[in-house]
Amino acid sequence: MKVGELAKKTGVSVRTLHHYDEIGLLVPSGKTEAGHRVYLEPEIRRLQQILSLKALGFSLDHIKDLLDGQRLTLQAALSMHLEHLQKEMAERQKLIDEVKTMADKINSIGEEPSVEELLDLIEATTMFEKYYTPEQLTTLQKRAEDMGEEAMKKSQDDWTQLIAEVKSEMDKGTDPKSERVQDLARRWQDLINQFTGGDPGIAESLRKMYAQEGTVKASRGTMDGSVSAFIQAAMNDN
Repeated sequence: MKVGELAKKTGVSVRTLHHYDEIGLLVPSGKTEAGHRVYLEPEIRRLQQILSLKALGFSLDHIKDLLDGQRLTLQAALSMHLEHLQKEMAERQKLIDEVKTMADKINSIGEEPSVEELLDLIEATTMFEKYYTPEQLTTLQKRAEDMGEEAMKKSQDDWTQLIAEVKSEMDKGTDPKSERVQDLARRWQDLINQFTGGDPGIAESLRKMYAQEGTVKASRGTMDGSVSAFIQAAMNDN
């Protein structure tokens, strides 16, 4: 086919094809009866190799050396291109997941977040990625999706109410060994189990995050260290 036809069929501009011809990278080997040069099947195969290698980041000079040296088959070029696209797709999917997680968190606020809230969400996201493995994050995300928004909201409300009740008993000076606080400790452990799903690895990641980041930061300001220490004392006596 002529240069214009090849450009139309492949989306590669005529100008680019002419440049490839000029530098000896892709030279049409056929001729029409009128003497016009045309691209034959070998050049079309070579064009696919060129485009695959170009997509991998190879320079045109490097591509020419590889192809002219006959060290690279069309199958090898396609395989390299496929591997590159798969890696690129995996990285893009990871970015999609991260953006979706951020969007879900923003939506849970119920209104347009302030800069401070947005920074807080970013900090929380990076903190989670610091302590939880990708597999654990996937498990947590799947569990949240299975629970649904209503159940997730109830769980958050349960935590807010429970923390307030624990703080109230602590402020009153109630003994951690008392039946009232022991009941709160059991509810506390139940909510932890609901979050971890009984996964010991996730539970350990949660423990490390609180131990290394501190209660205030790890809980995103929902409680301080004294409340955590009080309920932990009660759980130790449970």
